[in-house]
Amino acid sequence: MGGFPFARVAVVTDPAAIRQILVENPSDYGKSALERRILCAHLRDGLVAVEGEQWRRQRQALAPWFSRKTVMHFAPEMALAAAALVERWQNHLDDDVVDIKAEMSRLSLDVLVRRIFSRGLGDDPNAFRTAMMSFFATAVRIDPFDLVGLPDFVPRITRLRLRPMLERFNRDFNTALSDRRRSLDGRSDGNPRDMLGAMLAAKDPETGTCMSEAEVRANVLTAIFAGQETTSTALTWAFYLLSQSPEWCARIREESERVLRSPFEEVPEQLVETRAVIDEAMRLYPPIVGITRTAGRDSEVAGRVIERGTMVVVSPYVLHRHRLWWDDPGVFDPARFLENASRPMERYAYLPFGVGPRMCIGAAFALQEASLVLATIIKHFSLALVPGQTVWPVQRFTLRPRDALLMAVSRR
Repeated sequence: MGGFPFARVAVVTDPAAIRQILVENPSDYGKSALERRILCAHLRDGLVAVEGEQWRRQRQALAPWFSRKTVMHFAPEMALAAAALVERWQNHLDDDVVDIKAEMSRLSLDVLVRRIFSRGLGDDPNAFRTAMMSFFATAVRIDPFDLVGLPDFVPRITRLRLRPMLERFNRDFNTALSDRRRSLDGRSDGNPRDMLGAMLAAKDPETGTCMSEAEVRANVLTAIFAGQETTSTALTWAFYLLSQSPEWCARIREESERVLRSPFEEVPEQLVETRAVIDEAMRLYPPIVGITRTAGRDSEVAGRVIERGTMVVVSPYVLHRHRLWWDDPGVFDPARFLENASRPMERYAYLPFGVGPRMCIGAAFALQEASLVLATIIKHFSLALVPGQTVWPVQRFTLRPRDALLMAVSRR
């Protein structure tokens, strides 16, 4: 128990206490003011930022698109995006150097745009991609004014820099929105089965209320921003860790050569060791390093009294490297996630996507995409870390490498 100048803080590392806070009594622990400020800076009105009834309506509308069964049908499109990257890389000369984080961000963005906008977005895909990549590079930085809690009317330099990029997004989004509304109204042929159409058509079963245009826009931006950032960062760390482990790189290559011949819909379930590598990468470098809540009432957690108004911090980074819950926690060992692991995993000591009602809705989507992409690339290429780099994690929106992660790519 301790405090910052602006809040009393309790850091929780006991899995039973984490279950109590995030799963059993989530209504007693709302999102902290700090987390809301950071999320609302760019994702206002979206699922990750809203609370209460607004959150319930949005979650219900979006949940069918992120169920495990639905996500499995997205495998062919994910595989096509990975194949397009393979084709582009095969035009490189051997030992060309690429920035893995930038490449994975581009690929993840392409996958999401395919899923959200089945008819594409904008008349210039390359210009849109460039604008969104610039948005991501700027938006991942947390503004110091948000950390200290200055009111929203105080200008943030980071937000001012985002305006030109958001203008591009809003222009293309408005065009897509008008087109989709005509489809739903029956004034044009067809109703594409994509996420934008689902958001516009979804109604609350109790009230019949649809999501507002602001909510739809915010959730599209949330899916694009948070979705690509989480997946691309997990892949970046996975490639880095495999570059340091010839044994696991060979295992993933053998699995990919055997499994990727199957029908697309069957592939994700068969990439067992590849998925274990992704899981282990997110254990060592979790996308979310801190989950913060504010106690709405006095309560007892793990034998300690948590006073009303206390900021409760659950840190996946701390949990995932805690010696009480993991054997050799600093070692890269994907075998700990396989069925025959020597030590059963403590459920609430592994939280790469959070847990409970507010768990990341896109977890299954991200894990499937990451597994397919990792297997596809390892099957076709050898990647080696460029010597002389200092690879160090920093917290932006996710836990990502501080600098570009440069790797030499060679065709196999």
